[in-house]
Amino acid sequence: MPPAQRLGIAKPGVRSLELPPPFRLVVLREVGDAFAHACAHAGQLGAGTLVFVGRFDLAEFAVVLEPNEPLAIARLAFYAGMVALGDALAACAPPEKPITIEWPDAIRVDCGLVGGGRLAWPDGCGEAAVPEWLVFGAMIRTVSVREAEGGLHPLATALAEEGFHDASAERLAEGFARHLMAAIDRLQESGFAALAREYSAKLVPGETRRNLGDNGDLLILAVGVALESRSLVSALRAPSWLDPVTGAPSLGPPVWAHRTDE
Repeated sequence: MPPAQRLGIAKPGVRSLELPPPFRLVVLREVGDAFAHACAHAGQLGAGTLVFVGRFDLAEFAVVLEPNEPLAIARLAFYAGMVALGDALAACAPPEKPITIEWPDAIRVDCGLVGGGRLAWPDGCGEAAVPEWLVFGAMIRTVSVREAEGGLHPLATALAEEGFHDASAERLAEGFARHLMAAIDRLQESGFAALAREYSAKLVPGETRRNLGDNGDLLILAVGVALESRSLVSALRAPSWLDPVTGAPSLGPPVWAHRTDE
């Protein structure tokens, strides 16, 4: 069996995405896992490879990065990925549609969960060591599955339900690639503080002021003083938005789970 078939890679021409240079495209079959594939083959795929899975209900893709900084600093590229994901969604959203991030990794549209992003690096890489690769992965629900219809899962939504009439998986991946290049350029030219402000402006509104520390941790502030710090490293260990059973964005508890017998 040819190597491409063993890896579940679709034949060339099955899907066509217009990616800016220096991105290179790898398309997996519908049963593939973009994030897992990118992590498993990051060394041979190389920087700028975007792995895309062609699915009707999800926009699923992952990009390989090759940083030249220690992991503690390189990990901040996660926020560039989240800013790029939010900007790609905003570019094809209906006017004034609220798109927010629930720290650190979940994307909500009009308060409903649609998916999010995640980050991986080589096992055993120390904080002071330069990782051989990073992989940023994203998954956005474009169409609701049958069980989510009829208001059974009020905490979840899909782009089609929110009026994103021209938000195909291909278009989202293309937009993400363009916005990621711009976000990384801003990170390199202006430093993390500027990117942190962009990201913080996208956070779900809250009663307290929040900011990002130099290491990417979330700081809960009051009168300029940090009351609480939440670890980015700990938060990235398990995506908050991902259902480990289905491998898709969580639907949350069904509406009947909130009811009690009278």
